[in-house]
Amino acid sequence: MSKKNIKHSKIFLKFGKSINDSGSAEVQIALITFRIKTLKIHFDINKKDHGSKRGLLCMVSKRRKLLNYLKKKSLSRYKYVIKKLSIRR
Repeated sequence: MSKKNIKHSKIFLKFGKSINDSGSAEVQIALITFRIKTLKIHFDINKKDHGSKRGLLCMVSKRRKLLNYLKKKSLSRYKYVIKKLSIRR
């Protein structure tokens, strides 16, 4: 199992209902946050990578939409995800 798969399965267990739960909003937000954090490291090295910067902005936008959806559906789950991922809101 690769490092990426191990990290993803940890995210599934922490935020999902089971290890196979990859579709819930909490898991999707956590996975996008993980990818955003890895891209931040990439941008420290590659400052002029504008193509990846566009992808980063798309991911941030998608995470924002998922957070808004989760806030509408369940405020307690929204607060839990915000606190665990330490996302400013």
